[in-house]
Amino acid sequence: MRRYLSFAAAALATIGLVYTLDSRQLLPAPLGKLLSPQHGIWQNAEPANQSFNLNLSFPQLSEPVSVYIDERLVPHVVAQNEPDLYFVQGYLHAKFRLWQMEFQTHAAAGRISEILGPGPDNRILNYDRSMRRLGMVYAAEQSVKEVEKSPESLSQYQAYADGVNAYIDQLTISELPIEYKLLGYFPEKWSLLKTALFLKYMSYDLAGSESDLEFTNARANFSQMDYEQLYYFLADSLKPVIPNTVLNPYPTVPAVNMEPPADADSLYFSFLNSGDTVSNVPENKPNPENGSNNWAVSGTKTASGRPILANDPHLSLNLPALWFEMQLTTPEFSAYGVTFPGSPNVIIGFNEDISFGFTNAGRDVKDYYEIKFKDGTKSEYWFNGEWKKADKRVEIIRVKGQPDLLDTVSYTLFGPVMYDDTYRADDQAERYLAVRWKAHDPSNDGRAFYELNHAKNLEDYKAAIQYLTCPGQNCIFASKTGDIALTQQGVFPAKWRRQGDFIMKGTDSSYMWRGMIPVEENPRMINPERSYVSSANQLAVDGSYPYYTGTEFPIYRGYMINRLLDSMQGITPKQMMELQMNDYDAKAEFAKPILMRTNPASLNESARKYFNLFRNWDFRKSVGSEGATVFEFWWQQLQRAVWMDEFEQTDLMMPWPSEFTLVESLKRDSAYSFIDNISTSQKESLEDLLAQSLNLASDTLDKIAATTGLAWEKVKATRVNHLLKVITPFNRTNLPIGGGKGVINATAADHGQSWRMVIHMTDDIEAYGIYPGGQSGNPGSRYYDSFVDDWAAGKHYRLLFMKRGTTSDPQIKWTMEFRKG
Repeated sequence: MRRYLSFAAAALATIGLVYTLDSRQLLPAPLGKLLSPQHGIWQNAEPANQSFNLNLSFPQLSEPVSVYIDERLVPHVVAQNEPDLYFVQGYLHAKFRLWQMEFQTHAAAGRISEILGPGPDNRILNYDRSMRRLGMVYAAEQSVKEVEKSPESLSQYQAYADGVNAYIDQLTISELPIEYKLLGYFPEKWSLLKTALFLKYMSYDLAGSESDLEFTNARANFSQMDYEQLYYFLADSLKPVIPNTVLNPYPTVPAVNMEPPADADSLYFSFLNSGDTVSNVPENKPNPENGSNNWAVSGTKTASGRPILANDPHLSLNLPALWFEMQLTTPEFSAYGVTFPGSPNVIIGFNEDISFGFTNAGRDVKDYYEIKFKDGTKSEYWFNGEWKKADKRVEIIRVKGQPDLLDTVSYTLFGPVMYDDTYRADDQAERYLAVRWKAHDPSNDGRAFYELNHAKNLEDYKAAIQYLTCPGQNCIFASKTGDIALTQQGVFPAKWRRQGDFIMKGTDSSYMWRGMIPVEENPRMINPERSYVSSANQLAVDGSYPYYTGTEFPIYRGYMINRLLDSMQGITPKQMMELQMNDYDAKAEFAKPILMRTNPASLNESARKYFNLFRNWDFRKSVGSEGATVFEFWWQQLQRAVWMDEFEQTDLMMPWPSEFTLVESLKRDSAYSFIDNISTSQKESLEDLLAQSLNLASDTLDKIAATTGLAWEKVKATRVNHLLKVITPFNRTNLPIGGGKGVINATAADHGQSWRMVIHMTDDIEAYGIYPGGQSGNPGSRYYDSFVDDWAAGKHYRLLFMKRGTTSDPQIKWTMEFRKG
């Protein structure tokens, strides 16, 4: 209720006596309806003692389904068959998260403008156009066709959609989620396409943050030698997901020809002053920090002699939360974990026999090809010596308050032409860039989660993950029988070195993907001698792997996880939970000898104080740490001092070097060529830049110290925003939590551990988990953000995994009964 009072007071104060209660000038919906006692936002305020007991009847059900809801509002669904199970899962997702699940599919489909309008400077409309032109709906349609080929998948997805629609059909205006009321629209019926859109949006979110256009600009602005110094990917400190010793079974000669095209040296690897640049780099891209940690230790390293698996996916921190916790049980299986509202099954979790989780592989599966059209109609394009017919797709983009926009997209054998004369990649010249994205290919990726929910052993795990094609994932596994495994799973294009880093020629087949890497050659590790497997989005392999895997990978989280697991024995679940919250900054450890070369005599008074603060820091980005703040601002200034003079030579967007580049480069060579400022006549030394950087940083640090103070958690100011961002009363801000980029607890300002899970594979599985949100999507419910404070405090909840046949437990507070009728 306090959120609604805050919102209403702010709205009324703004309106005053200027607008009538029926005005739409301030909000998309009439204010009178919003404040209506019968149907308005007050109806969304949930009593603190709200009962969730229900008895419901639906003709779609064949047998009774019972849902036992525990004190954290986690449903434990018990059904006699799978169609009924997924029907009820869909109903519960809609009951607790309807607006969120539909808004996310609207975002995937490029349909936000019809809800919010074009936005300032058409930003929302441009986002919608980018999704349409990327082919998101097309990709989802291909997935639906693949799902329809599988009777099991089709039955599951249809039952899920029927459950969502059963909830929508009985929804009254007063019960509408508050976001629909604020924005003035109503939910649509759910469909297989919406579920497919949601899963494709996850592919986009995890494999869509490529920098091909920016790298093309960098190629034109740096020599090849400089480029390789700025954008190398085999860091000295790299601990690959799969060590080289494990890769011995794989062939050193690739199954696909990896030789670059004959004209690559003159055409593709044409660096400084090549003239090939792109001025309009897209603004709407997924967060490049989207990733995760996961690891599993075998019984030889644990106190119990049983494996322990841990997983914490790092994604945007939003309310309602991305995840919804559930247990799903039928006579065939019982699975527990987090689910995606919008899709059936448990996504990360465990069942009675195994546990499973994922991290992002980060592989490059999205490339751009330059197309040559015959004329302005874009109906034919030149390929392999002849004109080929392009398919056309007219995207009808509805815009609130404006006429529909008809956007015609040409489709080539590479994929949709995302950039053309109407949606420009360059202000100076018309360029036609088609996007080849693995997510466009037909797939039934959701089947992997269904099979994992049912899996009983290592062989079932291997079979299940074969359905994952895009995005590529590091799939981790542990079983009660003692097996642990990690596989980098996906269908990955076989590429020669740096293929796809830049825009490629699309007038013939020479730069096309030459095939897919055989699945049996994907990196994997099963029951290794070191007794653990782990991944943290770092490069999966070292340079001996015969295929090019891409260029943008973090290294420090993976380095620290491996370093700590190497030294641990007698491990307990408590230690695994503590490891997830580890805030030690390995980059700072490696950077300290470099920074300590600073001459204190060259520092001003404030800078000397901060120099001493850093010198005595323990490298932990923990709550209360001031050294963490000093290091971050000092290092940012040092990076600018080293590189900005080169990057300022052009206004074109270029990627900043990876997190490890400067540390590794200065460790190798204190006379690193980029140290000298090319804008000055004198030759700068590293010592010069170190002192200059800290003197500059000290000005900022002084201002911070005078306002919030230097404590790291206050400067980082972690927040969990409502999905709409602008409805501030629905946000949680200034959370007291440590961590940050590059540390195991990768919690940044609005991004981080979206779900923390630790599973101990004992006879009665011992499971722990938490996410930064709550089970309800209703800001008027006590369960909207009920986990946030415990999450920020580093806690995990003991998860209630109800045994088959159990109908009661002290933690169960409510029961929903679903019947046919």
